[in-house]
Amino acid sequence: MLEMKNVSKTFNRGTINEKKALDNISLHLYPGDFVTVIGGNGAGKSTLLNLVAGVFPCNSGEILLDGVNISKMPEHLRAKWLGRVFQDPMRGTAAGMGIEENLAMAYRRGKKRGLSWGITRSEREEYVEKLAMLDLGLEHRLKAKVGLLSGGQRQALTLLMATLQKPKLLLLDEHTAALDPKTARKVLELTDEIVGRDHLTTMMVTHNMKDAIRLGNRLIMMHEGRIIYDVSGEGKKNLKVSDLLEKFESAGDGSFANDRMLLA
Repeated sequence: MLEMKNVSKTFNRGTINEKKALDNISLHLYPGDFVTVIGGNGAGKSTLLNLVAGVFPCNSGEILLDGVNISKMPEHLRAKWLGRVFQDPMRGTAAGMGIEENLAMAYRRGKKRGLSWGITRSEREEYVEKLAMLDLGLEHRLKAKVGLLSGGQRQALTLLMATLQKPKLLLLDEHTAALDPKTARKVLELTDEIVGRDHLTTMMVTHNMKDAIRLGNRLIMMHEGRIIYDVSGEGKKNLKVSDLLEKFESAGDGSFANDRMLLA
């Protein structure tokens, strides 16, 4: 579903601030893969997702999505195939619009727009059904402005919007990092449920090693713009946090497993 061939990205090339964010990355995700991505600060995790999303271009290499070369495709054209949830709950939704209006925009992503009524009765019934699955009471608040929701409610809504059209690839960039522990667990449970139910190919960046081990069928560890560990199947099921810490230590100077990861 996703193939990255020898992809590299360097920021501020030729200056004193030059930073190689990705170094000759090659990665192949199969349909239905749920991959968790871990690594220290500056390992290249978010850069990896941003390159796939088209936020900025790669300097070299190719990115293919479902067989289509999207390496030079602008971000807005890739959006019809991608679902994305950001770390900040304030992104991904329109705060001044109602819940059903936000869902309607997500429902029409990549589709042609006409002059018919915006939201039909059957469409509204579908939104109520989908929102009820979140178990947050939002199905009774269709007209409520999204800006009035809590961070957890908003992030759950963003997740629903990102998966409403069953994207070819779902990108989750530390999407529970800004939430309190209880709310984060709820959003992660919803994530696991939706990804499993719809068999979505997913990449999830996280700093939480326990979540990285528990969720998904594959785990990737990054360090200094490279993939240094890739494990799936039984190997991943049998992983422990101590195993990952050992990998971190062997990767470099011992500071790889930073405070944020250890506290998580």
